[in-house]
Amino acid sequence: MTRPVLFVHPSAELYGSDRVFLESVRALTDSGREVLVALPADGPLVPLLRSRGARVLRCPTPVLRKSALRPLGLLRLLRDCLRALPAMLRLLVRHRFEAVYVSTVTVPLWPPLARLFGRHVIAHVHEAEDTVPAPVRVGIALPLLCCHVVVANSTAARETLLGAVPRLRERILVIRNGVRGPATPPKDSPTAPGNARLVLVGRISPRKGTDTAIRAVALLRERGRPVTLELVGSVFEGYEWFERELDELVRKHRLGEVVHSHGFDDDVWDHYAAADMVLVPSRAEPFGNTSVEAQLAMRPVVVTDAQGLPETVDGGRRGSVVPPDDPHALADRVEALLDDWETTRRRARHARREAETLFAPERYRRSIRALFENPASR
Repeated sequence: MTRPVLFVHPSAELYGSDRVFLESVRALTDSGREVLVALPADGPLVPLLRSRGARVLRCPTPVLRKSALRPLGLLRLLRDCLRALPAMLRLLVRHRFEAVYVSTVTVPLWPPLARLFGRHVIAHVHEAEDTVPAPVRVGIALPLLCCHVVVANSTAARETLLGAVPRLRERILVIRNGVRGPATPPKDSPTAPGNARLVLVGRISPRKGTDTAIRAVALLRERGRPVTLELVGSVFEGYEWFERELDELVRKHRLGEVVHSHGFDDDVWDHYAAADMVLVPSRAEPFGNTSVEAQLAMRPVVVTDAQGLPETVDGGRRGSVVPPDDPHALADRVEALLDDWETTRRRARHARREAETLFAPERYRRSIRALFENPASR
């Protein structure tokens, strides 16, 4: 009889990596495999996992945050590891898993622990930390040497990992995310947008470049472009200070009636449907689900040349690419797309057709399922 498989994930929310994790779990449950999921907390991801046939367990899991890169944060991480270790050991002993799938590099204790128990270990990396010091990059990636297979969600993420630990080369492969489209076919965007509605979907954090989008909107308004900006996402824990900075930026440019914040919404498709254009102005982004979602919603998308984002639009063929942290370049590109709106709409229709094939969840699930077939022979 086939033994169960353990899936480990650092959160129970419903952002990009959480939704990809859900597709990974479904890859095995759809084939009849028994899947147990270990999560450190409860959240909206849990009922969706259960509806896919997975058994969800609460297990304390030490999560690597940026705060751990400071001395006090490192001490807290070590404390969390010691506190979580007994529960993690009990889980591995009790169920004798055939394989352990570890989602993201932010749960660094699981790969060595699972390997110590002789399990087949697969890590799925959704990060590409290329701005932190080299010793830190190496330290983050080193636990992956305990894995039999390492999956990166983009070529950019793969190269970042190899730059830190070249020995990963023989065990790393790229599987781009599978992204679900809207339940109903999207309608074409308006023929000639007057008050152009721009949408940014994502967490409120400096990495996502929300401030760049607001500054670009201020420039467009100064040029006489009656654009508005809709922000869909909640602030990342610990970055409340950044949200306050954004509020001050909106007041400074008198955009109180122009920039609207909708908070987190697990159903983003109504926001895309109401948009004329989607912005993904991230400073760091290993992949970029929102870029793919924009294409599936048949909306023009502008992304930054940050890590794996250009890969989601084929280097600019299915969307526009501008430099990161450059509100002038972003405003210029939005203006150019609005001025040639028919070409922009035609390109968005073409992008949708390609994205439906390239990022199909079914295609993604087949690739993930193949990682678990005959693991003993690997």
